Amino acid sequence: MTSEERARRTAEADALCAAAYDAAGGPGNGCALVAVGGYGRGELAPHSDLDVVLVHDDGVDPGEAAGQVWYPLWDSGKTIDHSVRGLGEMVAAADADLKVALGLLDVRHLAGDPHLTLRLRTTMLAHWRRHAADRLPALHALVRARHELMGELAHRSVPDLKESEGGLRDATVLRALAATWLVDVPGPELEPSRLALLDVRDLVQGAAGRATDRIQPEAWSELATGLGLPDARSAQVHVRTLGRRTTHLSRLTWRRVEDYLKRPESARTARRPQLLPVAPGVALSRREVVLDARARPAEDPVLLLRAAAAASELDAVLAPPTAARLARESAALPQPWPDEARQQLVRMLAGPGLLHVWETLEETGAVDRLLPEWQRIRLLPHASAIHRFTVDRHVVETCLEAASLIRRVGRPDVLMVAALLHDIGKGSLTEHSVAGEPIAREIATRMGFDDEAVELVARLVRWHLLLSETATTRDPDDPATVERVASRVGSVEALELLTVLTEADARAASPQAWSTWRASLVHDLARRVRASLDSGAGAPPLLAEEVEVPRAVRNGEVSVRVEQVGDGSRVTVVAPDRVGLLADLAGVLALQRVPVRAARAWAQEAVGVSVWEVGEPQLDAGVLREKLDAIVEGRLDPVRRLRPAARQGQELAPIVEVRPEASSTSTVLEVRAADRPGVIYLVCAALAHLDVAVRSAHVATLGPQAVDVFYLQEAGAGALSETRAAEAAHAVRAALTGEPVDQPADRGR
Repeated sequence: MTSEERARRTAEADALCAAAYDAAGGPGNGCALVAVGGYGRGELAPHSDLDVVLVHDDGVDPGEAAGQVWYPLWDSGKTIDHSVRGLGEMVAAADADLKVALGLLDVRHLAGDPHLTLRLRTTMLAHWRRHAADRLPALHALVRARHELMGELAHRSVPDLKESEGGLRDATVLRALAATWLVDVPGPELEPSRLALLDVRDLVQGAAGRATDRIQPEAWSELATGLGLPDARSAQVHVRTLGRRTTHLSRLTWRRVEDYLKRPESARTARRPQLLPVAPGVALSRREVVLDARARPAEDPVLLLRAAAAASELDAVLAPPTAARLARESAALPQPWPDEARQQLVRMLAGPGLLHVWETLEETGAVDRLLPEWQRIRLLPHASAIHRFTVDRHVVETCLEAASLIRRVGRPDVLMVAALLHDIGKGSLTEHSVAGEPIAREIATRMGFDDEAVELVARLVRWHLLLSETATTRDPDDPATVERVASRVGSVEALELLTVLTEADARAASPQAWSTWRASLVHDLARRVRASLDSGAGAPPLLAEEVEVPRAVRNGEVSVRVEQVGDGSRVTVVAPDRVGLLADLAGVLALQRVPVRAARAWAQEAVGVSVWEVGEPQLDAGVLREKLDAIVEGRLDPVRRLRPAARQGQELAPIVEVRPEASSTSTVLEVRAADRPGVIYLVCAALAHLDVAVRSAHVATLGPQAVDVFYLQEAGAGALSETRAAEAAHAVRAALTGEPVDQPADRGR
């Protein structure tokens, strides 16, 4: 079925309506027969209704034509939806019912007074535009309710071509949004998908012999023949791709509508939106992430990931033209990826806006640049009916679920990449977890993970079903059950990651897949397995090294050395040791808005040594030293500047734990918190306020989360007592959640 056949059906219906109007003696002035809705657009399917209205000027009586015009239409066997209304009544009906208002935007003349039809069309469009800002919230509510009821066209087992999200109804709504002139609607991208969906609907109705918009499972093969595709699977991919593209355009447009409605009246007409820098080469414009004037895609292979990560973290739109340009022009990522690329990928995966960003990357072809293996699972149906989505969408949903659980793990970067890759083996002839393991290992290696992390990712992919399957099919009291799981997991760290991945995977499948009963079984099994593993396996090593102490430091001065390393810098600071030194150094970097990727600090005799790996290649050691002096002398107060930034956007509460098993000489404090400017400073400042010395620190930024471990001692003494350890943990937690924390009273300055 083609647009030519729809045009033929429409022309035949038009001739029938015109003849009926003439036969009924319809007036030539002040009265007209018009088509609305799909018929008004000239898009009649084989079994469509004819939506027609006999409209008249308010002072004109249509006479007998108001009743007689319908008989020839009924006699023809056509199903008609008809009404008779005055021009004023048409406006009132549109005011009372949004669905009527949308249908009247597509008014088309059939018979009678063409000038009246033109006035009606002009009146309805002007009325819609005049009141659009007030009516769009209600329209959006209707759209959301329909989506919740009907599901997504791209994922439903029995999709509805009209009412499902991404279907023809959404395409009609997008045309109405375009008619408001308030927001940009990507019409050129929408129209081919809309016309293709109409072709599919024509085939479905032709095959069914009746008016229907649903594709039953047994209809895919016949649909493939009509579309000229090789098989049912190809037909599914074709239709679901159209639905996904329409869904993406609909969500993008509604995000723009929401942004427009939130703006003050004065800002709605601003011609040149402000650009707010959010990352190197990346800016925010009206809640859309775009490139700034300094961006050089051909010279910056990480720019695509940096823009996507910013959009995901801010839950903003990744502007499709920006994504398309980056997919087309960006320099290829070297293999293995640089550290920043991997960090930005994990930030994107853990961001609240991942779904919208990933859709944009898919539609612009950018995903293929980052993860060519994605083609294996794109729009692949799940074999299990318990899954709500196709495999690719399920994977994205798993990442969203895992992001809400990252505080439970010490390697959120491994967790998020494992969530992305856990079903990458689907579609293979062998068991998908077995097939996915070598693929995941290859991808993780390409992404630049070290050997240990690569093996963790591969192990998680291989055994991501282990806990759920064992918990529901084996006796947990049998030692062989625990031993079987422990032998495959191998470590407490891997078990911790696997437990969270299991929960995220199940939650993403469907609400029924993670019932209270199933959750209790999985967590009970994990507890038993953990007890059988070495309880100290997760303790971080105490890494330190001897450094040469400059003569000036022995005389009481501070040494700051900066080396450029790859796409960042290594800052080495050697200074006389004192309580509060690490807090001051962290404050310097935080005030400079320098992202800390990793850090180590330790005491060497009477000297404090710290090495900071940061994501800024252009650092001046002299400037850092000046900032440090200003903080030490009290001329610069990091607290006032950093505490709001630390709280901003922190959706998950920090986790602060004392690890008594990790050291016999120090108290080990582990902190997991959102990676924000000032996290290390706030921790160290809170400890310094209690006169607690940080003897060693191990700081790592893993995607969106900082995982920091501090070895604490009483100043001039040993490990903290239980009471003091609890006090320290409480103070750090309070500092990270924004509760008032005073400056240290005496920091040995």
